[in-house]
Amino acid sequence: MILLLQAAGAVPTSAKELILHASTATQVVLVILVVLSLVSWAIMLGVGRELTRALRASTEFAREVQRSGGLDSVGVAVKHASPSASHRLLVRALQFIGTSTGRSDYGEEAAVAPLSPTAAAARVETLRLVLDAESLSERDRLGRFLPWLATIGSASPLIGLLGTVLGIISAFVGIATTGSGNLSAVAPGVAEALVATAAALSVAIPATFGYNILANRLNRLDNLLEGFGTTVIALLVREGRI
Repeated sequence: MILLLQAAGAVPTSAKELILHASTATQVVLVILVVLSLVSWAIMLGVGRELTRALRASTEFAREVQRSGGLDSVGVAVKHASPSASHRLLVRALQFIGTSTGRSDYGEEAAVAPLSPTAAAARVETLRLVLDAESLSERDRLGRFLPWLATIGSASPLIGLLGTVLGIISAFVGIATTGSGNLSAVAPGVAEALVATAAALSVAIPATFGYNILANRLNRLDNLLEGFGTTVIALLVREGRI
């Protein structure tokens, strides 16, 4: 009986036929999942490339500053370096202490008057807060699309579950319509439900992996900026700027 139905085209024999002959509600669910999949891959590729570039540029600039001999070398690095998160962090620190990034006089002329230990400690702590705020701004800018990726990874299985439920409902409707509970009446609806489940998992699994990888990369950049901020403060204290 089933073979005759398959030969007549009454029973779908492939995933493509299941999708084409699925109910309108299930097709809508599948379209939503396709859209979410495209969005998630666009976020993973775009944000991943941006984070990789930012991490590499920030690491190189941080190493260059650490190798510098003093504020004169830092001034040259600021003027000639390509924009990066650590570069903007250093510029923000120099702006805080009243140094223009376009000046080259990082010597005694720019030195500040001696401060009391309490005032110096307060100035260092304030600079730390400024650099932390700048680091947080960089993190928010680079990770602004990660919540979307996390939402897609967590919501896709629920959307797939909705498609599964709709497929099961379609199976029972098929039983009620045909008045028979044999396999030919139940199988199309069950298969339709499984297609929605598989589509949801194919969206959620890459999105979850991508979110964890990108979040880890963002944390690495955050730790780099935190350590670089400490290096900048130590350099400024050593040069008598704060």
